[in-house]
Amino acid sequence: MSWWTRVRCRIRAVREARARWQADMERFRVAQRAARKNGNAADVDHPGPPPTGFALLPWLLMGMGSFSNLLQGRTPNPWIGGLGLLAFNSLYVYVTFRAFDREKREAVSTRVALGLMGLLTTGLAVGYGGNWLMFFPLLGLATGATLRGPWLGRTGVLLSVYAGAVSGVRDGWGDATNIGYATFLSSMVTAAILGLSEAVRELRAAREELARRAVEKERLRFSRDLHDLLGHTLSVIVVKSEAARRLAPRDMDAALTQIGDIESVGRQALTEIREAVTGYREGSLATELTRARSALSASSVEPVVRQSGTPLAPQTEALLGWVVREAVTNVVRHSDATRCEITIESTTEQARLTVTDNGTGKAVTRPAEGIGGTGLTGLTERLAAAGGSLRAGPSPRGGFAVTAELPVEPTELTAVGAATAPRAG
Repeated sequence: MSWWTRVRCRIRAVREARARWQADMERFRVAQRAARKNGNAADVDHPGPPPTGFALLPWLLMGMGSFSNLLQGRTPNPWIGGLGLLAFNSLYVYVTFRAFDREKREAVSTRVALGLMGLLTTGLAVGYGGNWLMFFPLLGLATGATLRGPWLGRTGVLLSVYAGAVSGVRDGWGDATNIGYATFLSSMVTAAILGLSEAVRELRAAREELARRAVEKERLRFSRDLHDLLGHTLSVIVVKSEAARRLAPRDMDAALTQIGDIESVGRQALTEIREAVTGYREGSLATELTRARSALSASSVEPVVRQSGTPLAPQTEALLGWVVREAVTNVVRHSDATRCEITIESTTEQARLTVTDNGTGKAVTRPAEGIGGTGLTGLTERLAAAGGSLRAGPSPRGGFAVTAELPVEPTELTAVGAATAPRAG
């Protein structure tokens, strides 16, 4: 890459950074005006100074006194003074523009340029004195913009003492205190303002990243819930449609019964989707067991349901209902089974759900080790969030088995149930 291309890229980056800063400032002003009108505090942070070296360029006007001396011919060896002034301004621009990029700010080239500024400032101050001593506060400003962290305070104190000492030796001790104080103040204030501005920008970027991740997480959750809702329902509709087609030639009444079930399932699916979008759907284990019996029977699979133990909390039932829905859907779709057993056992500490079939024992495509399709993977994440577990794989007795275990702790499951129930995306 040629030097001219690098310069153009740098100029483009500076313009983009300034455009973003101007947009942030405009949002801040709009929020501030709205807050004043409503009598509230603005909820948008001030973006701070522009994140480019242009914010520090006006301070070069402190060197106008030395420039005036050159023009008026009051500076001995004006060519040396002019070259020194040009070199100092060039180093100042180089250092301050690199101060807004952490990687460039901590680069060796930047520290070398800052050291050269110190040597040049000392030479000009000792050689000319007077207005040329004002380069020390500019050196402090560049130091504060470049150095951050624990070394800043020590460097600022040493630089201010050094500036005062050079000023006192060159032009007497009358203005030495002012030069030293101005050097210390410019370095500390610049470092504080730029540090806070950088922290604000980093916090804003982190907040935007968290918001983006939250949106992605919610989209993933909602797509997973729609998969769980529609996967089972559509499987039931397909199975009952096939049953109706087979029954129609020989038993129209039985076929009409299946068609009525299809209508009922479709209406229920519409209701569930509306509730999922509006965020009011609560899973019911009893409802899912009833649907499971219907879907299995329509697929010529004998359903066997056993339930024993203590009553379950609503949140626990909701999670187990999702497991029943997904496991039975997989039995209908993939197992080629003739019998499916659903066993629910619960104690005061733990609830256990087992869904087994006598089919081929082949799992669906496995994106994660030991777990079946996308639905089972999502259920594994849900149960893990509630402190439980989900296992899926071939059963030792043949067929396929899905086992879910959950701790019965309503205080923890309340939040989990609310998080896993479908809500508005």
